[in-house]
Amino acid sequence: MFLTISTTGTPDRPATDLGFLLHKHPGKAQAFTTSHGTAHVFYPEAGQERCTAALLLEVDPVALVRRGQGKGRGGAPDTALAQYVNDRPYAASSLLAVALRSVFGSALNGRCAARPDLVDEPRGLRIEIPVLPARGGPDLVHRLFGPLGWDLVRPERLPLDERFPEWGDSRYVRLVLEGRLRLTDALRQLYVLLPVLDDAKHYWVAPDEVDKLLRAGDGWLAGHPEHGLIASRYLARHKRLTRDALERLELARLAEADGSPAEDLDNAVDEDTDTADRPLPLAVLRREAVTAALRAAGAARVLDLGCGQGALVQQLLKDTSFTEVVGVDVSVRALAAAAKRLRLERMGELQAGRVRLLQGSLTYTDKRLAGYDAAVLSEVVEHVDPPRLPALEYAVFGSARPRTVLVTTPNAEYNVRWETLPAGQVRHPDHRFEWTRAEFRDWAGAVAGRHGYTVAYLPVGDDDPEVGPPTQMAVFTLADDPGPATATRPAATRTDAPKEGEAA
Repeated sequence: MFLTISTTGTPDRPATDLGFLLHKHPGKAQAFTTSHGTAHVFYPEAGQERCTAALLLEVDPVALVRRGQGKGRGGAPDTALAQYVNDRPYAASSLLAVALRSVFGSALNGRCAARPDLVDEPRGLRIEIPVLPARGGPDLVHRLFGPLGWDLVRPERLPLDERFPEWGDSRYVRLVLEGRLRLTDALRQLYVLLPVLDDAKHYWVAPDEVDKLLRAGDGWLAGHPEHGLIASRYLARHKRLTRDALERLELARLAEADGSPAEDLDNAVDEDTDTADRPLPLAVLRREAVTAALRAAGAARVLDLGCGQGALVQQLLKDTSFTEVVGVDVSVRALAAAAKRLRLERMGELQAGRVRLLQGSLTYTDKRLAGYDAAVLSEVVEHVDPPRLPALEYAVFGSARPRTVLVTTPNAEYNVRWETLPAGQVRHPDHRFEWTRAEFRDWAGAVAGRHGYTVAYLPVGDDDPEVGPPTQMAVFTLADDPGPATATRPAATRTDAPKEGEAA
């Protein structure tokens, strides 16, 4: 797949400013690895008067089939029998759109740290795509790009085979766009309209695609006469997602016309009077408290140790500030349930790149867990036999050593407030113990001291003045200069993760 972006300039405003906007030096040829091949960026010409940047995407069809588990482009019938031999290496599609976002992400989002003055400056642009699928022909190309400010929209039909003109034209066009636009606007239009013209995507369309569409379409999509068609095709004709996108686009259009924020218009329901005041379940409060503590710690890459069926992983993925979330559990059945909850098989490409599920025992050291910003042990320690707690302690605090560790566990003193819990019993039959507040602080303080952490304590749920909160949380923070390690490695630990089916 191939695309070129050209611009002109003057001695005062040289065309090579394009290099600043794209964050790619005109004097270099660069290669970038993508999930489906290699993207190359180079400049066939770079002078004061004219500069051209080229994006060449080399698609690996074998990797593409393996990643998509042989489903073809979105299940499209034209590739069902041709998984390895098809038009993907040549014809611009959603693969090229993803490469645009990956390679030219700063330009697409309107960022230029070196020359911010260039971002909002319209410039003469010429964009050429030699082979572009156009289901709808040149007429649809004009309908999509015509209202967006381009002076020239020229789609030229390509014949099926020049040697056999009687075969007629193909569904491909050579597209040339010329006009005076901001580069960020041009790239965002291409990012949306390339898969729209192809009317297919190479990955499963998930709900987060609506957010991507609205971000890229900000400022131009709501008022586009074909916004309904664009939303439907971009979202692979998924009716519920398309309806959601169109409702939000209409709200954005009304808000712009009214000069008010969209949230001020979308206020038909009075949260204070129409919503029942029901207490949130403790599990929800716990996840919210953990998420808030992770945000406060500035964590981006997070381990959920003992993730179970993935409820916390699911919540963290809703917040884009968490760039990587890894769920770890020794139970294969729990990980399968987590994958089902998260809909991993149907997850969009960007979202799938943010999450992993790993099998592993928390009482064994595991080199895969090193280097993360934060680790969460939410309602985990009480399921571990007390003699094995030192092994868990070393695996997390001594070996993995994230900057922040969050530990939540039941507060045994609060159990008297549970009317349905008989006296002297723990809250779950698998709990090996439940600590009082003093016992938890003694354990956490000793762990922090042995491994160079500081520790603070937060309540989760209503903090009863007599017996404390239902759940207690310790926030461990790695000290800047922890000094020499004083912890010894328990004999029970090992450096490899347990294999599937192996007893922990």
